[in-house]
Amino acid sequence: MCGIVAYIGNKDPKPILMEGLRRLEYRGYDSAGILVCNNSKSQLSKIAGKVNALSKILENKTDITPHLGIGHTRWATHGIPNEINAHPHSSNSGKLFIVHNGIIENYDTLKMELISRGYSFYSDTDSEVLVNLIQEIQIKENIKLPDAVQLALNQVVGAYGIVVCDIFNPEELVVARLGSPLAIGLGENSLYVGSDATPFLDHTRKVVYLEDNEMAVLSKNGEINIKNIISDESIHPYVEELQWSLNSIQKGGFEHFMLKEINEQPKAISDTLRGRLLVGQGKIQINSINEYKDKFLNAKRVIFVACGTSWHASLVGEYLFEYFIRIPVEVEYASEFRYRDPIIQKDDIVICISQSGETADTLAALKIAKEKGAFIYGICNVVGSSISRETHSGIYTHAGPEIGVASTKAFSTQITVLILIALKLAELKKTIDPNLLLDYQFELSQIPEKIERLTKSAPLIETIAKNYSDSQNCIYLGRGFNFPVALEGALKLKEISYIHAEGYPAAEMKHGPIALIDKNMPVVVIATKKTNYQKVVSNIQEIKSREANIIAIVSEGDETVAKLANHVIEIPNVSECFTPILATIPLQLLSYYIAIIRGCNVDQPRNLAKSVTVE
Repeated sequence: MCGIVAYIGNKDPKPILMEGLRRLEYRGYDSAGILVCNNSKSQLSKIAGKVNALSKILENKTDITPHLGIGHTRWATHGIPNEINAHPHSSNSGKLFIVHNGIIENYDTLKMELISRGYSFYSDTDSEVLVNLIQEIQIKENIKLPDAVQLALNQVVGAYGIVVCDIFNPEELVVARLGSPLAIGLGENSLYVGSDATPFLDHTRKVVYLEDNEMAVLSKNGEINIKNIISDESIHPYVEELQWSLNSIQKGGFEHFMLKEINEQPKAISDTLRGRLLVGQGKIQINSINEYKDKFLNAKRVIFVACGTSWHASLVGEYLFEYFIRIPVEVEYASEFRYRDPIIQKDDIVICISQSGETADTLAALKIAKEKGAFIYGICNVVGSSISRETHSGIYTHAGPEIGVASTKAFSTQITVLILIALKLAELKKTIDPNLLLDYQFELSQIPEKIERLTKSAPLIETIAKNYSDSQNCIYLGRGFNFPVALEGALKLKEISYIHAEGYPAAEMKHGPIALIDKNMPVVVIATKKTNYQKVVSNIQEIKSREANIIAIVSEGDETVAKLANHVIEIPNVSECFTPILATIPLQLLSYYIAIIRGCNVDQPRNLAKSVTVE
């Protein structure tokens, strides 16, 4: 979950590392540290807290001119957030240093063995165990650092992305990965390392993504040597060209990344539709569906596997697929799916959804389903991510970088992709009238403009938020396509404002949650004028009779709910299958403004990180 950055070359690494850590801070912000060195001196700086606090310490350290450095911003797994547990960690000799993302599951066994051999440990981390294991192997076998790293990694169980250096040989860095992403940027006589490519976007667009069980030795002259950790086979690096711009990872005049990304949704959805929704030709073009058309047409069941917000998008996918293509669908939490013995048939399609493409539980579930013979289709945002490489086929959302921890444009673009796929498959299976299909295509093309209109309701939503910033609890209700929206709205409020919130199908309110409703309980109801509208109105009347405050998301021109609710936010009229995209926007803004009023850090909420790359 943590952020790793490293550099080797002829430049001063300190500004490179610090800017890289700032860009990776969405991955973890409990503590931070960097190590820099040259041929004669090294300098270690660590602190509990945010990266900016680390930069103030470095301002007073100017006594060396380094050409190698490693840095880390932490999301705590083993050990509380403090300076001692902050990375980089050193071996007992003070010679080797490591930054590590992941979890070494057998660290306790290794630690006991190393203690029996005279090693001491100062932190509570598994990372310190790993660097000392590397030292022990290097001394015992009298071998070079890369060979010691390889032997050590063959003894560990778990997941890792690591960078290791020897301060007495600052001519090389050793990097390796298993289940935790690492990207290597290729500059002119310089090499960069990051948990993703954002730390070096302004230095190079050429990148090599390490695969699982690969390690690389990076030399000061810009040379890269990659090999498989298990087989020892040499691997020729595959160089990709980055497409993201530097502007896409900056705030662009917005106060927070989250607000920027909410407002980017019209463009993000347009980018998702570009080249796929060809309204003028009356067709949807998805190459990955066309290529595996028979797989989709002959499938007996679709299983969605995802976590968090992507799981909510999967629920929308369930409604879409069953409605349009009449196929049985199951939606699974990846974290539960991976620890069951799921029944998978060879004619099942498993669709894995992840913004980052690196979600550990989703990756593990993917591999289980793959081993059982299912066809695996991926939906993710990050090009070159692990899920995109592990699946048989898939599609990118093209949402652009999402830096805010609370997902916004990733959710809406995931739903957009699911709509495209559902409509395309309905066309192929002939489960939709051709004229109706054309109507849906045109309506989908208008969604970005409708979201643009919705974002202009921000001042109204900010005013509503002022009434609920002191709330302790909140309930979200929706039916049909909008039930997943209720879940997602509640999740956003929990994530960034720390208000306890739960989402329910509106009809389930009477089966328990209604006991919680009183004048102190705000209730958010998605009440668009679609299927079951009158039943939702009845639910609202039941809530009103118990004196709760009601915030209603309604279709434009709705007067019935307006008479019942305390606050009404209108969304443009669209077909029911498109309401999840539009209804989500005001809920994102509501959570954002409530969190701001409460003084919360919306981009870096406590205890959370953007990509859950460890269990």
